[in-house]
Amino acid sequence: PTMSVSVPHLFYTCPEGATVKLVCAQRGAALHPTDVLKRSWRFTPHSDQHCSGREGPRHTIISGHPHGNHSLLPGLIFGHSEQNFWVVLQNVTHADQGRYCCMILDVQVVNKHPSLLQKPHSHIVLQVTPRKDTNSINVNVKGQTSTVPVALAITACIVALLALPLILVLVYKQRESTQSSRRIEAHGHENPVFLAGSPQIKTRTVSQIMTRQSSETGRHLLSEPGTPLSPPGHGDVFFPIEDTIPESPDFLQV
Repeated sequence: PTMSVSVPHLFYTCPEGATVKLVCAQRGAALHPTDVLKRSWRFTPHSDQHCSGREGPRHTIISGHPHGNHSLLPGLIFGHSEQNFWVVLQNVTHADQGRYCCMILDVQVVNKHPSLLQKPHSHIVLQVTPRKDTNSINVNVKGQTSTVPVALAITACIVALLALPLILVLVYKQRESTQSSRRIEAHGHENPVFLAGSPQIKTRTVSQIMTRQSSETGRHLLSEPGTPLSPPGHGDVFFPIEDTIPESPDFLQV
């Protein structure tokens, strides 16, 4: 296609008795310089359905391709400029509510026989509300831009998809940290020494080792005479006393 039709505003809302102007924008040019362009409007009271048939705004009858709209009624005005074309509805009623389809017919005429080459189109939805003030019908009709909600929805979806991996990583790390803390706490309850720290090894000199020391708890060591399970100081001993073992001079010198 060499032409396109779009709408600056997709939804229009106005009260009964107001005047509304529905605008469509056209871009491009005809397929051939000799083609005939016809701007046409269709109407259906069902806003969720496509425009079909030959019914135009306010039940006007749309004729064949080359002729466009005709049988215009009072209060119904069609117009166009170089880049836009529109329909004006005066004193709207609830019967005017519905979907309005705007289209451009690119017609080629060969030997007085018209042939439709392309038909770009778009649509507008009009909603009519009950009149609030019967004495004032001059209201400012505002159209809602159709691309803003779609752009916001697409942006929200993209941001959610980009943030999802980061959220999953943070949740995984938090879960790992919680499980690690629980394992450390459980291991500490089973092994109190783990929480108290590693024991320190005390070093002793040779003289301390040679002298008899009492235990750290205040009790006698087993090597001292008179302690339980130790050999008596006099009498029988564990080793025979018949053979005296001489001590090394080097050891005594130390």
